[in-house]
Amino acid sequence: MKNDAILLNHGSGGKMTHELIGDLFVRYFDNEILQSQTDSAILNIDSRLLAYTTDSYVVSPIFFPGGNIGKLAVCGTVNDISVSGATPLYLSCGFILEEGLLFSELETLVKSMAEEAKKANVKIVTGDTKVVDKGKCDKIFINTSGIGMLDEKRKMISFGNKIKTGDKIIVNGTIGDHGTAILCARNSIEYTNSVHSDCASLNKMIAKALSVSDKIKFMRDATRGGLATVLCELAEKHNLGVELTEELIPVQESVRGLCEVFGFDPMYMANEGKVVMIVADEDAEKIIAELRKDEYGKNAAIIGEITNKNNKMVVMNTGIGGRRIIDMLAGEQLPRIC
Repeated sequence: MKNDAILLNHGSGGKMTHELIGDLFVRYFDNEILQSQTDSAILNIDSRLLAYTTDSYVVSPIFFPGGNIGKLAVCGTVNDISVSGATPLYLSCGFILEEGLLFSELETLVKSMAEEAKKANVKIVTGDTKVVDKGKCDKIFINTSGIGMLDEKRKMISFGNKIKTGDKIIVNGTIGDHGTAILCARNSIEYTNSVHSDCASLNKMIAKALSVSDKIKFMRDATRGGLATVLCELAEKHNLGVELTEELIPVQESVRGLCEVFGFDPMYMANEGKVVMIVADEDAEKIIAELRKDEYGKNAAIIGEITNKNNKMVVMNTGIGGRRIIDMLAGEQLPRIC
């Protein structure tokens, strides 16, 4: 490791996170399932495929426009299973509570989790609770794990091994909403055009897309590190070229404006209700049409394609006629966004 201690940058979802995972965790926990480093582990148990995932949530503040840490915990785990092509079924939840947390706040969070789980048609079936001294935790941290059933014909979606030149890149809506909402909430920024987190469970929308096409070749939810990090990971892992068109990438003007003020890039801002899909060219429009029927896909767009040029690179055609290389996030734009 290049550092003597853990830094906030290790949690950015960018280069330092990948170094930490690869150089430490994968090195010691190494096995054939972990090596794939997909959002959900794909497990074969008695000839049945399961998608299994876990995630921890430390977002600050715990309440923000469009959601809270409880809703986020359910949505995040549901989405990690769903982008594997699986149907999420059961969740666990573990709570680390700080002494002094208001019971009314905890009840609000638990109620929110129950409502989101019901909306996503999943059940919270087990859990754990620990309480720590005041000052040893920031109000509440939540861990959720989830399992779902995976159809054999969708097994390769997690791995992206069938991606080829000419495939289209789709995103289901505007990027950067969650990260910008957290930025405003954390700094008490009052903005005329308020920004709300896109925090949402996408399993039903994804299921609709899968029902109209068997040519969805890869999916990933663009959380920490944003859209840019997902595409950089994809290009690097599969030795592909990714070409984007800036004008096609949906971004709310309020998000774009706030990012300009603070020197952030929407491409790297976190999302909690956005999925990136790589699909066959011939089915792209059909998938877009289906996504747009759903409340979480009404701004879905084709934003680029896979090329045989600039392998292992993501290149954006900018609005002013130039070309820009999109690299993986090197530092931390905004810590503790999920």
